[in-house]
Order: sequence, then C-alpha cells, then structure tokens
Amino acid sequence: MPHWTLITGASEGLGVEFARIAAREGRNVILTARSQDKLAVLSDELRSAGVDVVVIPADLNDMAEVERLWSEASAGRVIDMLVNNAGLGRNGPFASDKDNGADWAREFSSMQVNMSALTRLMKLAIPHMTAAGGGRIMNVSSTAAFLPGPNMAVYHATKAFVLSLSEAVAFELRGTGVTVSALCPGATQTNFFNEADMHGIRLLKFAPPARADKVAQTGWDGALRGKAVIVPGLLNKVFAFLPRISPRFMVVWVTSIFMSKS
Repeated sequence: MPHWTLITGASEGLGVEFARIAAREGRNVILTARSQDKLAVLSDELRSAGVDVVVIPADLNDMAEVERLWSEASAGRVIDMLVNNAGLGRNGPFASDKDNGADWAREFSSMQVNMSALTRLMKLAIPHMTAAGGGRIMNVSSTAAFLPGPNMAVYHATKAFVLSLSEAVAFELRGTGVTVSALCPGATQTNFFNEADMHGIRLLKFAPPARADKVAQTGWDGALRGKAVIVPGLLNKVFAFLPRISPRFMVVWVTSIFMSKS
C-alpha cells in the first residue's frame, strides 16, 4: 500500500512549500485547504514531478469537515506524514468586536482551526501511523507560542497550545515509531499577514519575514529527524529563549510594542 503525506493549509505559503518538498522527495501528497482553485493549480505542478496527488477541499473551521477529510484521505492509503499547517489569526485589541461580531468570528475560527482541527487530526493520525509501523507529525506553531501577545492575544494563545500539546504528545510517543514536532517560525513571507491585518506592525520592521521555502525546509528536515521543537533562524531562537529568563511583565510589554502598528 503506498504511503502518503497529508498537508493542511496547502493552498499557499508554507503549505505550498511543504508540498513541493514532499514531491521532490517522491512522496505522494494529499492536499487540503478551502480554495479548490489554488489546490488544483498546485496539484498540476506536483503531478509534473511524477508523484500522485489527491485534492480534498475542506474547511477546518467545521469539525464535521475535519472528520470527512481524514476519512477520505486515509481510505485505502497509509498516511505516514501529517503536516498540520493550516492556521488563522487576527491583529487588534482583544476587546474590539467591530462589524457586528466580525472580530469574534475570526477569533473563534482561529481557535477551531489552530487548535481543535489540529488536535483531532493528530488523534486520528497517531493510531493509524502506529498500526503502520511509524510516522511523522509536524504541527506548525510559531515563536508566538513562547510569549503572550497583546494585540494578537488569541493567536498567541492558540500557538502556545500547539507547542505544549506537541511536546507532551511527543514525550508520550517515545519508542512507538511515531514522532511529533512543533515548527516555531517567526515572521515568514506568506499571505498570513494580509489575512490577519498585520501590515504596519513594528515586528515586521525589526525582523523582515523569512522566505517560506527556507522555513519549510528547516521544519521538514527537523520533523524527519524526530526533533520535538524546531525554531528556524538565530534571531527566532533568541526570541524563543529570552521569555524564559525575563520578568513576565517585561515580556508582555515588549511584545505589545512589537505587535502594535506604528
């Protein structure tokens, strides 16, 4: 039975780069995202590399869609790599709720996609991979996971959840042949900044976004080695380490400055 890689959020950004890496390595790929048109274009590109591609459009904000995705993806296939890449966020004060609840709708979707869908797919993938003799799960977290984020409070909280969950489950799975990795990139050149209304925040002036292909390759290589936490780039490693030795109030204050718009 052929082995497959399932990638969520595969229509753009890191998801596209993960899919290209998988194809270069000769791996069959299952792509999912909301945009069927973008997935179709990517699938044609990957097939030209000589790999099999399955496209399953799904909205991971809907848990029924998450269940359907896994059911269709795993039917007659062994999925030995799961890349939980799909993610949402919103920049702005937590108390704001403009446009008749639009802010809350975005935040609720962020929690559903970033946490609930990711957790459910992990829960489904682990016994599947264990039965097949092993596998790799890569959860895309963020350097936001290491510190509270005023002006992106919900997003930072969801990524802290992803990091904590990944580390805990990675520990539980020692010796099973299944590994879990949390990729924690900093600012990356993707469409996330447009969708999260992050243009103009001070962070982007201090730390220009990294290339998505470089971040994806670092994450991929780390996941294949079974590394539990992957932080690409020296500056991001500093961002991840400093909150551990700094006073908590200072961490929150500095983060509020970086995540606000000038």
